[in-house]
Amino acid sequence: MKVKISKAGPVFSRIVAGCMNWGEWGANLSVQQAQKLIEDCISIDVTTFDHADIYGHYTTEELFGNAIKGNSSLRENIQLVTKCGIKLVTPNRPENQIKSYKTTSDYIFKSVEQSLANLQTDYIDLLLIHRPSPLMNPEEVAEAFVKLKGEGKVLHFGVSNFTTSQFEMLNSYVPLQTNQIEISPLHLNPFIDGTLDQCVKHKIKPMGYSTLAGGSFFAAKPEERVKRINFVADQIADKYTSTRDQVLTSWILKHPSVIFPIIGSTKINRIHSAVKALDVNITDEEWFMIWEASTGEEVA
Repeated sequence: MKVKISKAGPVFSRIVAGCMNWGEWGANLSVQQAQKLIEDCISIDVTTFDHADIYGHYTTEELFGNAIKGNSSLRENIQLVTKCGIKLVTPNRPENQIKSYKTTSDYIFKSVEQSLANLQTDYIDLLLIHRPSPLMNPEEVAEAFVKLKGEGKVLHFGVSNFTTSQFEMLNSYVPLQTNQIEISPLHLNPFIDGTLDQCVKHKIKPMGYSTLAGGSFFAAKPEERVKRINFVADQIADKYTSTRDQVLTSWILKHPSVIFPIIGSTKINRIHSAVKALDVNITDEEWFMIWEASTGEEVA
């Protein structure tokens, strides 16, 4: 369950708990509920938690921090990922007049300081630039990263939603340990646009969000493409005495880039189901059956 995300990077749980929906943007958990969910995740060896400063309109990090506050054993047994660089228009940030990106060194410093305070921790295991800004100066980002690492406030760095050229540009200034990307049987771009190839080339492992396409595979009235995928996934699930979500997660896990799926559910049984997917080893042909169901045609 524990895998190094890169040669010089942190050791993460193979399944990552995504925290975007823990607060105002989803389940609106209480501090007590969040604490129990953290403890339940740890009990099934899911110890890596994925955040972003903007989640819950800049409130979800604080919810999580209050849940681990004063409990050093919880912090010692988990790894925290967070992101910065997006500015939201929200009453919690009245100075933001338009949704935009900002990756200046000063902004990164301030974002990290706020995340450290919100998360009730002295350090962040992995900090990601959330979105690539057209105005990003790689020298400034590198300067911020080097200083934060030197102060022990951030241990490792990476990016999210970066194209291959954007990744190469920033990686030439400062070593990056991952690229967190959207990927699922409904979002095939990373398989063919070079993103996963680049991760393999640099020996870094990607993190994948929306790996179940935001619940699309369980919609009451799925679109035709989803119906095709579900039909195949259910047949494969019957063979392995597993479930649809486990087969689809196994499909993500099978790629040689070693994708770390981020499970955004607040239901421990759904997170546990993803852990069980580690034991479902679909064949190459079954992988291509799901691919074909997604594209609607056989491979060339």
